[in-house]
Amino acid sequence: MDYDRIFGALADATRRDIVRRAIAGEEGVAELANHYPMSFAAVQKHVAVLERAGLVSKQRIGRRKVVRTHLEGLGVARRLLDSYEELWHGRIDRMTRLVIDTKETHA
Repeated sequence: MDYDRIFGALADATRRDIVRRAIAGEEGVAELANHYPMSFAAVQKHVAVLERAGLVSKQRIGRRKVVRTHLEGLGVARRLLDSYEELWHGRIDRMTRLVIDTKETHA
């Protein structure tokens, strides 16, 4: 997995918003572009970054290219973050036990 590419794509607020909007999978690139104070070409570039990261895809429906979120790509990011959360919870639990043991030893 290319975590750097996924999290690099998600680091930008516009791209995160595109991912959010594309979950419904109802808007084409042109419709998405109407939501942002930037050019159509700039929105296309954001969508391309998200595509390379595996977070969205474009599907041609008639003359439109509808952008859809790949939930599997978001799942990869979530699993990595969940593993970090587990790691930190384990560390916090060990520190809590250490503090309790230290208090009991000095009581």
